[in-house]
Amino acid sequence: MKKLTLLVAALVAITILTSAATRSRKTEISRNLDIFNSLYKELQTFYVDSIDAEKSINTAINAMLNDIDPYTEYIPAKEQEQFRTMTSGEYGGIGSLIQESPRGVIISEPYEGSPAYEAGLRPGDLIVMIDADSTLGWRSSAVSEKLKGQSGSMVKVTVNRPYVSDSLKVFDIKRAKIQIPSVPYYGMLKDNVGYIALNTFSEKSYPEVRDATEELIKKGAKGIVLDLRGNGGGLVESAVQILGIFLPKGTTVLNTRGKGVLNEKVYKTSVSPVDTKIPLAVLIDGASASASEIVTGALQDLDRAVVLGNRSFGKGLVQSTRQLPYDGLLKVTVAKYYIPSGRLIQAIDYSHRNPDGSVARIPDSLTTVFHTAGGREVRDGGGITPDVTIEYPDVNRLTFNVVRDNWAFDFANRYAATHSSIPAPEDFVITDTIYEEFKAFIDPAKFNYDKVCETAVDQMRKLAESEGYLNDSVSAQFDILSSMLKHDLKHDLDINRKNISPYLAGEIVSRYYHNRGEILNSLQDDRTVDSALVIINGPRYNEILNRQK
Repeated sequence: MKKLTLLVAALVAITILTSAATRSRKTEISRNLDIFNSLYKELQTFYVDSIDAEKSINTAINAMLNDIDPYTEYIPAKEQEQFRTMTSGEYGGIGSLIQESPRGVIISEPYEGSPAYEAGLRPGDLIVMIDADSTLGWRSSAVSEKLKGQSGSMVKVTVNRPYVSDSLKVFDIKRAKIQIPSVPYYGMLKDNVGYIALNTFSEKSYPEVRDATEELIKKGAKGIVLDLRGNGGGLVESAVQILGIFLPKGTTVLNTRGKGVLNEKVYKTSVSPVDTKIPLAVLIDGASASASEIVTGALQDLDRAVVLGNRSFGKGLVQSTRQLPYDGLLKVTVAKYYIPSGRLIQAIDYSHRNPDGSVARIPDSLTTVFHTAGGREVRDGGGITPDVTIEYPDVNRLTFNVVRDNWAFDFANRYAATHSSIPAPEDFVITDTIYEEFKAFIDPAKFNYDKVCETAVDQMRKLAESEGYLNDSVSAQFDILSSMLKHDLKHDLDINRKNISPYLAGEIVSRYYHNRGEILNSLQDDRTVDSALVIINGPRYNEILNRQK
């Protein structure tokens, strides 16, 4: 009886303390909201210039949310169309990617079969008018908003097309319901292995991946490569559905844990699988995040697939949307997700920031060992580490500048304007003739790239002078070194041809065969895919997964 009395007293004390703490937090919140409200009223009343209420409040909201984590964000009503497009993969419009350039907003890539493509828009077209409105000085967001609209409605788009004589072109385009494909390409590789490229996790991703898997198996695929490189994620439910294609129905693949027991959720596969035994390889890189990591991590933890590539991004946070007044949305982090081994793959702890406000990845030394279903060691806290790491050389500054400044993009536009056809994607290569044309296309006076060696010599010369070592003899030696390390653009392009050619080939092929062809062309020389083929068709597959034949 005494123990029971003590227990009741303890529970009452805890309840009182908890209630007091709750009241204290509510009081603190109320007090700070009052301060903010009063401060803003004073600004509106006494500040010398007028204040844009919507802009300033949004700035305050975004600053507060950015201090929490980069995934918790406020989405005002006027920005929700883009958010819905990301989650559903659908929108009403002309069906084209656009981008900003020094010339203005240009067509980057019309989707194959879209109204934009069928009307005749092409990559590189400069958008100069939409209906009766000039787009001079517009940002891409304004152009995008103007191009979108109700399916079936008409829009007039006037463009300036480079590298043709009759450059000004006008297109009357009927908008349609645009479905952005989740699977831009799938097909058979050599050695009877199927390949599926998945670029997002939307509401349409599961049926696309399932259809692709079923068709590849019907064609005789003895293994599947699922390529999630560059896939930044999407819907958790889509990831769970896709896992159900390769795992038995009812398999636990994910747990999410938020505030309190009521916010814990267990995800199990709920669909009939296509094949639970076929050898499976998953490809990832540093841009594979969120839902990509759920799929990859679950398949790794359950010893269902061999993972190849580079360590994934490390996003183990789950977001949900909450409705706000005036049609606003709050996308808020509500939970962390844990894959079957029990590990959390979140790589950055946003709750503990450095004094300057920055955050860092969790060091490997602080990660914890977990075990897969078959007893293999895996770790938490840093994304998904592949079973087989594929090393790629770093992209050097010259190659980076060729891509960043659209030299490959613009050359591909000119090439397509002067060449009616090219070989099939799997046969197209950058020949000596094409590469010489590309070198001649680049204007050295307009090409910006970091001349690292020259810069380093100049810095050393300045340091030597500041420290009193720059006499005539040393200066002469610097002159010799500087002449030896003088950059020559054509020479630099020649020695970097192997690095530049894949980007150049991809741009040219996409002008004729679209994203599907670009992917197919890239598979010619893809060491990660080649490694996956060797593993799937050899003894290493079972060795890596610690299986007996």
